[in-house]
Amino acid sequence: MALSLPNLYAKGDAYGIKYFEIKTKPSQLKLSFSRRARAKAALSTRSSSTEVPRQWYNLVADLPIKPPPPLHPKTFQHIKPEDLSPLFCDELIKQEASIDQFIDIPEEVLDVYSLWRPTPLIRAKRLEKLLDTPARIYYKYEGGSPAGSHKPNTAVPQAWYNKMESVKNVVTETGAGQWGSAISFACSLFGLNCEVWQVRASFDQKPYRKMMMQTWGAKVHPSPSDLTEAGRTILQMDPSSPGSLGIAISEAVEIAAANADTKYCLGSVLNHVLLHQTVIGEECIKQMEDFGETPDVIIGCTGGGSNFAGLAFPFIREKLKGKINPLIRAVEPAACPSLTKGVYAYDYGDTAGLTPLMKMHTLGHDFIPDPIHAGGLRYHGMAPLISHVYELGFMEAISIPQTECFKGAIQFARSEGLIPAPEPTHAIAATIREALRCKETGESKVILMAMCGHGHFDLSSYDKYLQGSLVDLSFSEEKIKASLAKIPQPMS
Repeated sequence: MALSLPNLYAKGDAYGIKYFEIKTKPSQLKLSFSRRARAKAALSTRSSSTEVPRQWYNLVADLPIKPPPPLHPKTFQHIKPEDLSPLFCDELIKQEASIDQFIDIPEEVLDVYSLWRPTPLIRAKRLEKLLDTPARIYYKYEGGSPAGSHKPNTAVPQAWYNKMESVKNVVTETGAGQWGSAISFACSLFGLNCEVWQVRASFDQKPYRKMMMQTWGAKVHPSPSDLTEAGRTILQMDPSSPGSLGIAISEAVEIAAANADTKYCLGSVLNHVLLHQTVIGEECIKQMEDFGETPDVIIGCTGGGSNFAGLAFPFIREKLKGKINPLIRAVEPAACPSLTKGVYAYDYGDTAGLTPLMKMHTLGHDFIPDPIHAGGLRYHGMAPLISHVYELGFMEAISIPQTECFKGAIQFARSEGLIPAPEPTHAIAATIREALRCKETGESKVILMAMCGHGHFDLSSYDKYLQGSLVDLSFSEEKIKASLAKIPQPMS
């Protein structure tokens, strides 16, 4: 089934491609703080309370070169707002194309945010001691939300906007189950029906996530399923398919496009999702000031990129202003390395080719990653806005295999007490690498890390690591070549 989607964004909006000369790099200037603030940072492990931001930040407004526009999957022309209306509610379409620097957060959303926000910024003193490093390590912890991760930051506004536009049903995909849990939670608050397609590998690995979603009233299906044409096609080719986020997206999009009372919600990748997550970074800037610190290195894991963007984008704004100049590093799994091994090209956001074409770093839309335990990072592409920022040189990326990640997670858990989800173990492993480099050089860098969720429902993965049965899974060069050969060619 081919979904005829629209043409979004008029001339002069966020996706109008206008080129500007990038002038000088941000200066090395650091914010200065008093001795008193520095002394406070030495003694404290948690930031003092800060207010929940009342606006989301839109990085597009401040970029010297605007991102390339999404394209219609059939005509390859620029997408128009009306083309996306079969899938998304009007307010989210407006936010997707917005070039406003800040967007007000509705009071109803702020009220729900107050259940867990602001989230803590914590200094990892015990980890520093374990590593014997002069580096100062901080982590922004998002695991205190009802769903246990950063995902409700966007699930709540997406559900609320759909409710305000009289939508009855919401459909979505989920990998590890954190997004599915978050949107199920949000829909339960606003009286929406919720249906979730969960990647088969994670559906089998993480049964308690399915139970969470069902507790909040959602219907949950393993993907690929026999409920959609997209799922049946995959199952005919491979009855034992582990699934992928791209396949699960195809199934949810297919259902939304066929039902007028149903809208699709996405937990990562798109601009409006990254926008909602910037509450993380906006809080963190103020909390770092409370500590009297400025980060030298900012590290976050990336799959679709929402958690990374949520922390990094407000700091990139300050970097563009020349106030700070941190090294910003994305960390992806070695088995699904879209930024470090993919190509920057227009590609579909799903396996079946139903979504608009987005210019992003991609491994090919029908690439199915091996079933690593960080199910939330098993996506073939990177958020277009992160891809664009990466191309502009404002950040860097590395990939790390899962055994090193779980080794770091054990060190973190045994020193800091928190058991991280498999996804942020990638950020932890990269942070440990950086801290050990500081030990060698004697540098006392300030490292800021995104800790996007807890791993309470991922203990089977820890069990495999502790029993010595967890192995590294790597991508196949031939598999990627075959997948990349199928990327559409919209531009001559």
